[in-house]
Amino acid sequence: MWTPSERYPDPSVRVLDPRGAGLIPMNASVERLHTGTRWSEGPVWFGDGHYLVWSDIPNNRMLRWTEETGAVSEFRKPSNFSNGNTRDRQGRLVSCEHFTRRVTRTEYDGTITVLADKFEGKRLNSPNDVVVKSDGSVWFSDPAFGILSDYEGERAPSELPMAFYRLDPATGKLTVVADGMDGPNGLCFSPDEKQLYLVESASRPRRTWVFDVVGDKLTNKRPFADCGELGTPDGWRCDERGNVWAGWGMGEGLDGVRVFAPDGMPILHIDLPERCANLCFGGKYHTRLFMAASHSLYSIYTSVRGVTTA
Repeated sequence: MWTPSERYPDPSVRVLDPRGAGLIPMNASVERLHTGTRWSEGPVWFGDGHYLVWSDIPNNRMLRWTEETGAVSEFRKPSNFSNGNTRDRQGRLVSCEHFTRRVTRTEYDGTITVLADKFEGKRLNSPNDVVVKSDGSVWFSDPAFGILSDYEGERAPSELPMAFYRLDPATGKLTVVADGMDGPNGLCFSPDEKQLYLVESASRPRRTWVFDVVGDKLTNKRPFADCGELGTPDGWRCDERGNVWAGWGMGEGLDGVRVFAPDGMPILHIDLPERCANLCFGGKYHTRLFMAASHSLYSIYTSVRGVTTA
């Protein structure tokens, strides 16, 4: 049973390297904002509405947490077993859907536009996580997790190799930017968008990569962070200093969020009682970290601002 820390600094925050000191204010602690989901994923912050939206994949719904009241309500149901979410540069919601095997955009009037559901005439697998670059291009991962069973989508054969894709905002053309990975998952850009960090979450051990971004292509693939034998990264986001904050698990001492310096060294860990799948920065100054972790949604205030797209 999780209980909030009654003292500061919160013992859940563990500094692993001197560079991690000060990333969390001394008198900030982990807060549980909601519990009762089956598998929380894809948090995305709406600063103009002062609320957070996230996915509860097996329950086929998206939930909304309102900052001013702390109330949680249904945002969308059915959600087509939505997973990762983000916002584009116009503030529109962009979502990955397992059931329909597509990436969609929610327009201002609530209508849904399909951004991608096929590549070279074949259906995508089950888009997982998504980011939008400053030029409007949409980058997303497409593993097979959502078609392996009926729990997070619908069981179906895979028609395409698993890969990371880029969608051109002007032409709508979809291109593979990285492939040959086992379980492509989380992705995020560095603050200057010169690097892209990618998670390969089904390899043993799990692997993370960083690429140089050259126009619409990725080059110079190299390992980023060592996950060890048990560490399991999922979704991740960068802060203004270039640190990478990763949803992490699986097991005692691993569940929560692990923070890596730009050189890939672990510098901070936030312990949670559940595996954290994905996270995002929000709040007025983008200094509140929201963590979607298994059955619950958590948050903690940070001393750094997160990199946001809208």
